[in-house]
Amino acid sequence: MRFVWLAAVILALEPLSAQTTAGLNTAVLSRIDADIASGQYGNVDSVLILHHGQVALDRTYNHDYGSIYADADKKAQTWSQLDPGGPYNYFNPFWHPYLRNNGVLHTEQSVTKTVLSMVIGVATTRGEFPPLNTPVLKYFDPAKVANVDDFKRHLTLRNLITMTVGMKWNADLPYTDPNNMATVMEESPDWVKTFIDQPMQEEPGTKFYYNDGAPQALGYIFRRATGQDVEEYAAKFLFAPLGIKNWYWKRSPKGTPDTEGGLYLDRHDLAKLMQLFQHDGMWEGQRIVSSEWVKASIAPQVAVARSPGVQYGYLWWLYPYGKDKAELSFGGSGWGGQLPVVLPAEDIVIVVNAWNIDSRKGLGASQMIARVLASLPQAQP
Repeated sequence: MRFVWLAAVILALEPLSAQTTAGLNTAVLSRIDADIASGQYGNVDSVLILHHGQVALDRTYNHDYGSIYADADKKAQTWSQLDPGGPYNYFNPFWHPYLRNNGVLHTEQSVTKTVLSMVIGVATTRGEFPPLNTPVLKYFDPAKVANVDDFKRHLTLRNLITMTVGMKWNADLPYTDPNNMATVMEESPDWVKTFIDQPMQEEPGTKFYYNDGAPQALGYIFRRATGQDVEEYAAKFLFAPLGIKNWYWKRSPKGTPDTEGGLYLDRHDLAKLMQLFQHDGMWEGQRIVSSEWVKASIAPQVAVARSPGVQYGYLWWLYPYGKDKAELSFGGSGWGGQLPVVLPAEDIVIVVNAWNIDSRKGLGASQMIARVLASLPQAQP
């Protein structure tokens, strides 16, 4: 940890030049750092860039969220009406963006979905999770589920993990809108029931529609199928082999892990998880996830119609990049600006954490990828 800190300080002090850090151009990295520090991208909390496993840039940026969101935190609204002091008031600086304001564990929001996919991959590799063509209603009492029809009977685990649910689920509204289904779900006492009771609108597997309830249902099904809590399973079979010792995972009102957005991690540990899939599921000579699962997870499973060129895997976002957009990066995406992404051909891992929840500013995947690519030696004139 001390070495990383010193490297970051040295990098910040170096003048713009043709020098390289971890094989990336220091001048370009310094400009990225300066633009973030200036507030060009809003409230960015940290950025970590690895090249061939070596730290090229590792910086944190301080923001007084108690002051930034002081007025918003006092208002009764969709983000705080259940308990203004609780973990689902997203303006509360005790919980967001850093857990208990400690500057280490950062909320990852929907990147949690991608980590859930990793855990399912580990369980599948170990032969402890059912095939993805398994019907979802196998894990529910259909007599207690609302709006059961042929569409819902055809719903499978694959549909949940690829967000091709075919359900009426409005995720396009702002989270502040009480009709946003993620907000409706988080304000309900039983998140999984809120999801499974929703009416269907088309055959599952037809189209991509973002659905926060799908990964929450997967977390519930994980327990039903394996007999183990998904967080406990992750701790034993995913986090421990990678040396991840510190995390926090929020829980839903029913006590199940918030698998749609409740995980907090140190940025360096999130980078490890990205590296695991960059290394085809291997970590220090140990097979953690099967090569087959890794390849399927980060392969295009469905197109994201609202974002041309963007594809979706098993709860992974796939962004085109490079010349003629011929390459595909893979990573997660979390509300507020959580962005872990891997550029596989270049062996680059980028982790950005931010908290832009009421601003149009932000650092998008394509923008960050382009800026980091510009630091490669071959990109220099």
